[in-house]
Amino acid sequence: MPYYNLKALIKAIRACKTVADERALIQQESAAIRASFREEDTYARYNNIAKLLYIHMLGNPAHFGQIECLKLVASPRFADKRLGYLGIMLLLDENQEVLTLVTNSLKNDMNHTNMYAVGLALCTFANIASEEMSRDLANEIEKLLGSSNTYIRKKASLCALRVIKKVPELTDHFTSKCKHLLTDRNHGVLLTATTLVTEMCQTDPSCLPEFREAVPLLVRQLKGLVTTGYSAEHDVSGIADPFLQAKLLRLLRILGRGDQQASETMNDILAQVATNTDGTKNVGNSILYETVLAVLDIEADSGLRVMAINILGKFLSNRDNNIRYVALNTLNKVVSMDTNAVQRHRNTILDCLRDGDISIRRRALELSYALINEQNVRLMVRELLAFLEVADDEFKLGMTTQICLAAERFAPNKRWHIDTVLRVLKLAGNFVREEILSAFIRLVAHTPELQAYTASKLYLALKADISQESLTLAATWVIGEYCEVLLESGITDEEQARPVTDVEVVDLLVSVLDSAYANFLIKQFVLAAITKISARPISAAQQERIGTLLASYTTHPDLELQQRAVEFASLFNLGELRSGVLERMPPPELKATVLGVVSENKPVGSTQTGKEADLLGDEISSSSAPATNGTAPSTRTNEDLLAEIFGSSAPSAPVPGASEPTSPVSPPGQKKASTIDDILGLFDSTPAPTTSSPVPAPVSQMSSAFSLPQTQTPPPAAQPAAPRLQSYTAYEKNTLKITLTPQPNAARPGVVNILARFQVTAGQPVESLVFQAAVPKTQQLQMLPMSNPTVNPGSVETQQMRVIAPPGSSIRLRLRISYSSAGQAVQDQVDFSGFPPGLTGGS
Repeated sequence: MPYYNLKALIKAIRACKTVADERALIQQESAAIRASFREEDTYARYNNIAKLLYIHMLGNPAHFGQIECLKLVASPRFADKRLGYLGIMLLLDENQEVLTLVTNSLKNDMNHTNMYAVGLALCTFANIASEEMSRDLANEIEKLLGSSNTYIRKKASLCALRVIKKVPELTDHFTSKCKHLLTDRNHGVLLTATTLVTEMCQTDPSCLPEFREAVPLLVRQLKGLVTTGYSAEHDVSGIADPFLQAKLLRLLRILGRGDQQASETMNDILAQVATNTDGTKNVGNSILYETVLAVLDIEADSGLRVMAINILGKFLSNRDNNIRYVALNTLNKVVSMDTNAVQRHRNTILDCLRDGDISIRRRALELSYALINEQNVRLMVRELLAFLEVADDEFKLGMTTQICLAAERFAPNKRWHIDTVLRVLKLAGNFVREEILSAFIRLVAHTPELQAYTASKLYLALKADISQESLTLAATWVIGEYCEVLLESGITDEEQARPVTDVEVVDLLVSVLDSAYANFLIKQFVLAAITKISARPISAAQQERIGTLLASYTTHPDLELQQRAVEFASLFNLGELRSGVLERMPPPELKATVLGVVSENKPVGSTQTGKEADLLGDEISSSSAPATNGTAPSTRTNEDLLAEIFGSSAPSAPVPGASEPTSPVSPPGQKKASTIDDILGLFDSTPAPTTSSPVPAPVSQMSSAFSLPQTQTPPPAAQPAAPRLQSYTAYEKNTLKITLTPQPNAARPGVVNILARFQVTAGQPVESLVFQAAVPKTQQLQMLPMSNPTVNPGSVETQQMRVIAPPGSSIRLRLRISYSSAGQAVQDQVDFSGFPPGLTGGS
């Protein structure tokens, strides 16, 4: 039996012992309500809608009551209207067709003589109005903005806000009425009017000049709030109407941005708010925070800006984590605006590094980086190193990078610079980017007066700890390169110099080679280092020991290690010729460390993970500009790569003093390609041996590998006329078309240069274009940056690629394209294998 009373229905539902009982009861009552609706029982309609809304609140279907709500709205009784409008707001939204039937009822009730009936219509409009309804009732809303009743004006302002959000072009309809509303003495009306004007200024910047005329009026309103006495109606924790104050400050910030005259008008009141507001409670802090944002956004005086930054500094000592976080976040945005003012709070910011909240530590860390300069670099780096020692692993990669970049930029002397990087390598050697390691090697190579000091420091550090990968790589390279300096000078940083023997050096490197921490990259470095040491003045016993060690690795299962060991062992047996090849490298070119896309932000020696692995699966290796080929970034310039792509197949002659190595060992961070000359600097350019490539040429076939760089290059052979290149469409969707044009390199079989062209086929530009490509693991891919990530109609953007594949194999590409077209973000992935066979040469 159905329940005809809302109270009884609620009681019965609560009495249900199981979900099934409750569901059965609701279904039974819903059926009874449907039957009552079909009977057009006017007296029972109110009760049925009330019960239906309760059923809707419990999450059950109640859409069949929408039309009955409209019938209630048409009733002359206020109670029926109130329930009907409540039902419309709950059961309808702006996307339903039934909403068109509501427009006429709303228009009638907006002209009702009872202000509460008008309020019901305005409240419903503000919640569910669609674009069409906004256009239909905009005139009614505009008329009600001029009502003499404050209750109606307040609600009409919020309805105008809804209209502007739905139909921005109707903003002009409300401009004059809004300016009049800003003079209202009622706080509710003034609050809604300020909200409306703020939205209008953000939606339509052309309104700004007109509302800037009202700045003196807004200043008076704010001053009245600041200087007024106690008012029980609006007081919150001793502050008069903080909600209205915050809204007025936000509007003043928008109006003063970029306008000197408006900013001067509000300077005094902003200073008054900042000095008179009590900051001991959250209410006052909210007003102070809005004041700070306003001061920093407008054309304020320098003294006012300093005062605003001091307020943020005071926030940093607050016990509330949220306030400290907000202060750090804001200081991060303004530190470039007035660094000196922020510097005054440096100690407080550094204290935040020890905070228990990880979000605060992260923001304090970002701010600390921005505060480093020549005057405080020693203090700041010391504090950051102390934090690095206890920091979470997620912070260490960024911290090592920032500390080393700061040392490179602001170091008072080179010894301090070297000591700082050494400290970083000791504390977080597993979290150092390859660019930083490469920069450190360049620094050591260009500082001959500190090479003995650096070598002894790294020797001691490596003896103490071989678990830090970057420390091991740097120490191995420096000891191998400057072994004779270490043997001559010994340990230089102690009170009495202690000699180091060749036995100790070789023992240390062998212990590294045999340790559990040695990955393939470390083993490669150690093999190269001991090969270099063999050409230095060491005992015959150690020479023999090194030869035996190299021979033992010639049968290593890892192809890279085996290849290095075979070539190093062959080199080891060349006698006097070995010394010329293994002499010290000339110092590489000094340049500032610039970090771009760093291989998914991975530390040295890490493997491919994250998005690329997810995109490419287990059998594909990927590349995106700038390409890394899974190893360290290339030291070749874009000009060199472009020259090679556009047909200059023969490498240019080496320039004396250039950064190219003349010995088997390259500094950490330089390109480690799979060609023999890229790895060792020993052979002519030949394709890399892979699992499907031929065996490397025997050592007897080496050209002038062990001599000094040639000063002349042989003249290139006459090239036949280049055939017309054919383009292949790889992608054509959503107005974006991508074509690929391959160009084989006749001088280097297996090398194919590919030009990607991007163009749009309609009138809308394509923006934020990101083009990524991947090839199978048996192939390699290099990419240059795209000419422009925005492709405009009629223009063609390009991107250069180069694929190195085993001769005779087919080129397969997996492409990931993401871009924005007509305001919609698009991400797509396609496989392309449309190139003709024979591009890579071979039989």
